[in-house]
Amino acid sequence: MTVPVTIGEIGAALRAKKISVRELTEEALRRVAEANPRLNAFLTVTEAAARARAEALEDELARGIDRGPLHGIPIAHKDNICTRGVRTTSGSKIFADFVPEHDAAIVSHLNDAGAVMIGKTGMHEFAYGITSNNPHFGAIRNPWDLGRIPGGSSGGSAAAVATGLIPLATGSDTGGSIRIPASFCGVVGLKPTYERVSRKGVMPLGLTLDHAGLLAGSVRDTALGYNLIAKHSSGYLPPAHADLRGMRIGVPENFFVERIAPEVMLSFRAAVQTAAALGAHVTEIRLPDVEAVNVVGRVAQLSEVSALLAGYLDRRTEIGRDILVLVEQGRLIPAIDYLNAQRVRTVLARDFSKIWKNLDCLMTPATAITAPKIGEMTVAFGSISEDVRMAATRLARPFNVLGWPALALPCGFSSAGLPIGLQLVAPPQQEDTLLQAGAALEDAFGIAGRRPPLP
Repeated sequence: MTVPVTIGEIGAALRAKKISVRELTEEALRRVAEANPRLNAFLTVTEAAARARAEALEDELARGIDRGPLHGIPIAHKDNICTRGVRTTSGSKIFADFVPEHDAAIVSHLNDAGAVMIGKTGMHEFAYGITSNNPHFGAIRNPWDLGRIPGGSSGGSAAAVATGLIPLATGSDTGGSIRIPASFCGVVGLKPTYERVSRKGVMPLGLTLDHAGLLAGSVRDTALGYNLIAKHSSGYLPPAHADLRGMRIGVPENFFVERIAPEVMLSFRAAVQTAAALGAHVTEIRLPDVEAVNVVGRVAQLSEVSALLAGYLDRRTEIGRDILVLVEQGRLIPAIDYLNAQRVRTVLARDFSKIWKNLDCLMTPATAITAPKIGEMTVAFGSISEDVRMAATRLARPFNVLGWPALALPCGFSSAGLPIGLQLVAPPQQEDTLLQAGAALEDAFGIAGRRPPLP
């Protein structure tokens, strides 16, 4: 069965009776059953519930009840997002049998919109990592190269969307956990403004850094989902011919263009030229101390996660070694250092906010590298060697610390056929700017919806 690619196309086919909700759900389940043994993107598949849900939603359409653009659309939820009656593990052996009694707020919103949950996607343990190499449930694999990581911690959601198993999935982002897998897997990932999307029912990691968001195959699909989950959404959807005329885009001349893989930098520079050609006013800008923002973010995250997981340290044998190392590091941070980090964070946020006087949007690479191989611990930038975790997170983490909305989308491919991600950042509450710019650039790049040649 040939199923349309975008949510808009699928919805049009449903309403024209070219496909039914039942058929759409069965096709999604079939694709998951076929691909998941190789990808390990889904941790739980809710076949019976999905079929029952499809029947009910098909009946609603027949009776003239239309819940909107997500009516009958198959989706998936990251496994740290609570789903009533369906186990929610947070990628942890400790929560392997945890079955929530209530849906997370983001799940409730998408349920009310008529989405069909196909299952729960795998992730890095406790959402505390960028590889999605889970010691309890197995490594999740990048569909563009099964020997590489999909990124994390929302690795399962990104891999599932990239392969076309489902068009939309939820994710969480504490230090890049939506945008990193979006970049590595060639999909779109949106981290909204801090607290613009409710985190109620999302199992916490870093309470002052956590964000709930979405991954999708296109910017417009992301916009459709975002409008349903965001507080005080304007309902903005990018038009068919979005443009950048008059938009003031800043391109950092420091930090975000340092220690970048050559092919990533080439794609980024091409994206900047594309923005200018679309009518944007592109300006190079020197940002305040971004490294200081990252340091503050690392101190805050190490401290907050260690406090959160302290109650489980009597079950060390059930926690992955990489998580234990980070928790022990966090336990060594004095409370005064955490408080000072939060104080410095406030000062830095005030300094950074001044850039928006003359800009509408920032444009940076989403990650400094393409997807590393599974088990690869370091990456080289010329003669400089860097930890893979640091290389993946350093361009994403600042915007968790600042709480600004950020969008990752594919802007090219490496010579090895791996996706390269672009990051757009806007002032707080200005997600519409990101969606407009992202859609215009996505149209110009012409690579949205490209699927990996999964063997």
